[in-house]
Amino acid sequence: MTLINEVYRQPLDPGYQEVAARRAEGSTPPRTVRGGVALLVLAVLLGTFATTSAVALRRPAPAALEARALLEAEIREGTARADELRHANAAMSAQIAQLQGDAASTDDPELFAQLQRDAVESGVVPVTGPGLRLVLTDGDPSDGTTPDDGSELVQDNDLQVLVNGLWAAGAEAVTVNGERLTSTTAIRSAGDAVLVDSTALSSPYTVEAIGDAAAMQTRLARLSAGQHLASLGQYGIEVRVTAERELLLAGRGQLTLRSAQVLGDTETATGSDAASTAATAPGPQALGATSSGVAGSGRHDGEEFR
Repeated sequence: MTLINEVYRQPLDPGYQEVAARRAEGSTPPRTVRGGVALLVLAVLLGTFATTSAVALRRPAPAALEARALLEAEIREGTARADELRHANAAMSAQIAQLQGDAASTDDPELFAQLQRDAVESGVVPVTGPGLRLVLTDGDPSDGTTPDDGSELVQDNDLQVLVNGLWAAGAEAVTVNGERLTSTTAIRSAGDAVLVDSTALSSPYTVEAIGDAAAMQTRLARLSAGQHLASLGQYGIEVRVTAERELLLAGRGQLTLRSAQVLGDTETATGSDAASTAATAPGPQALGATSSGVAGSGRHDGEEFR
């Protein structure tokens, strides 16, 4: 109470009160132009010093700048080298396929025809034909209608469900952002990135599938994959589906044979019969030359799709 009473009775600090009293009496020294200029110069110097200090503290160290520049240069060189190797690999794969085709067509025409059909199903060669194009775009949490908890992002499970649904609906060849899917392809996540094998993808995710567009769209809507796609709208994810008269899907190139086993006569005959039966099914048209599942982790319920 004593402090409150003191503040109430004497709200002004004694020092300020004394200066105010002198100013009221007229005994304070008058302000001069020289004093005003000196005060202005002092304020400018203090402001310049504070700004310079703040900029110097925020500026990265020269060693950090050099390391960053070195890393950026290495990334650019590595990316260029990877592109060169990718193009060289594609050219060599095309040359190998041409040599194999020439040899097989001369020595065994039936084997050559079988290799052509298998090359389409294995995703080795590019294919063209009608089909569906589905585009999945991440939601925008800044619009206020989407929660900012990561659920507005297209995840690996969403693409897994979609791809497996397309295979089940009759797709004959599928790509995700231009990456051809085969029986050994895996769609998985690494942090916020979605990987197809070792290739990182980003939104929007364009999934293209060759097949009967009308039939695939109808079957997909009846499957659980269609219900899953419809539920993505509540997370702000946009899904667009269009039927295309002609799609061009790139091939993955020649696959590496890791192990092989020579079959007996009985097993060979059985395998040939099965291959002949599978070859009667309609397929996409190969350019120059069975559906597979995609493994990965789950989005909402942790279920694994294969």
